[in-house]
Amino acid sequence: VQLQASGGGLVQPGGSLTLSCAASGFTLDYYAIGWFRQAPGKKREGVSCISSSDSSTVYADSVKGRFTIFRDNAKNTVNLQMNSLKPEDTAVYYCATDLEDVCSLSYEYGVWGQGTLVTVSS
Repeated sequence: VQLQASGGGLVQPGGSLTLSCAASGFTLDYYAIGWFRQAPGKKREGVSCISSSDSSTVYADSVKGRFTIFRDNAKNTVNLQMNSLKPEDTAVYYCATDLEDVCSLSYEYGVWGQGTLVTVSS
């Protein structure tokens, strides 16, 4: 059971990126998936999550209206579309699950993927 986040990179303020969380050994559609980030010198924070039962979503206040989480079941991925990026969005982004349908930004997920670095800078 593994997760892998990808799609990070360098982007200018106001730009967009789409991160992808891929799974090995299980089907993502069966479980809630969360996206988290950790900026240098800061604690990890929840960004967004999506449930499996009804695909309901949760967003951190800091990203509401700019980020969208969605599933691509054909590719077995959960993606994070990030628009209007700001320098404060710079962080390593991780996806996680607990192989349950728990969508919460404060939940301690047990399965984590390697992160992908997003740098927002001019």
